[in-house]
Amino acid sequence: MKIDIRKDRMTKNERWIAMLNRQPMDRIPFYAFAMGFSTIHSGNTIADLYNRPQKNFDAMTKTADKFGLQEIPWVGYAAHGAWEFGGDVKWPEGEYAQAPSVARHPVITEEDGWNLKVPDVKTAGYHPLEMELAQLVNASSELFLQPAYGPFTIAANLVGVEQFCKWIMKKPDLAHHMLRLSTDFANAKTRWWAETFPPEKIIPWTFDTVAANQIISPKQFEDFCLPYQKEVHQKILDSGVKHIMCHICGEQNENLPYWQQIPFGDPGILSWGHEVDLASLYDVFPTDIMMGNVEPSIILVDTPEKVYDATRVVIEKGKKHPGGFMLAAGCEFPPGAPEENMWAMVQALSDHGWYE
Repeated sequence: MKIDIRKDRMTKNERWIAMLNRQPMDRIPFYAFAMGFSTIHSGNTIADLYNRPQKNFDAMTKTADKFGLQEIPWVGYAAHGAWEFGGDVKWPEGEYAQAPSVARHPVITEEDGWNLKVPDVKTAGYHPLEMELAQLVNASSELFLQPAYGPFTIAANLVGVEQFCKWIMKKPDLAHHMLRLSTDFANAKTRWWAETFPPEKIIPWTFDTVAANQIISPKQFEDFCLPYQKEVHQKILDSGVKHIMCHICGEQNENLPYWQQIPFGDPGILSWGHEVDLASLYDVFPTDIMMGNVEPSIILVDTPEKVYDATRVVIEKGKKHPGGFMLAAGCEFPPGAPEENMWAMVQALSDHGWYE
């Protein structure tokens, strides 16, 4: 595929500020969600992404500059919570691992669950490494992303997804207790970050991957996810933060009426899995920025031509959203994707994503 990219008229930071203030931009912003891709294509390992904040910062900065991305260095992973509450994680290794996974859950028995306490967020698990990276970004950027995990996913990681889903059905009081601990933990982290950095610089990135309809029903989402997610988001906004970025992962179509009740700021940035049609969101979230949602498997295994076409379709839908749009993959950009497929997305954006 021939690459012929139009020259940007705005910097990455100028585009961020314009987007968040609903001001004109030269083109659609492209946040590739490319943590692992950045580290692999900079000659590092996936483990470096999570264990070496300076290497992560350098890799994501280099990748953003190379491809014209909106990337702000950050790091997060869906298994968060287990290590922080006293369990263990396994660091990614091998060709197909792209994030830490739970090696030992901190909660094994019901008694463990009832006796569990909220840890000190400043020293818990991965948090010191997150803060080290945040300090690097704060010194060099007008804005930075704060990993702010959803309570439902944290709770599921404490005991294991399968066991937690059983407790939802058979031990709802215990499930709510785990969710209360997870919410208090998330709120304590919000206070810590808001005390450490100017809140107006922070864009928390929340996500609740386990809350997708592939795992729980819409009714279970309403009862066990919605109230806690609302509380976490409201606490974030009450701290002085203006905008929340939220990755709404997986099959979430039946949960849209509930996500609509959750505050995201003015505007919020809502990132969607490929399972959700962007055109279905025009009326549901008319004032928020939509983000997404090219299918990651296409980016990983298909030809640049097919990646270009898939990206074009997403751009054409997203560009019509009244609240604004940011191009991205439908979840993390596959770390092992060929560089040609990143260029195919950049070319599609150059051809179809400019505001004239």
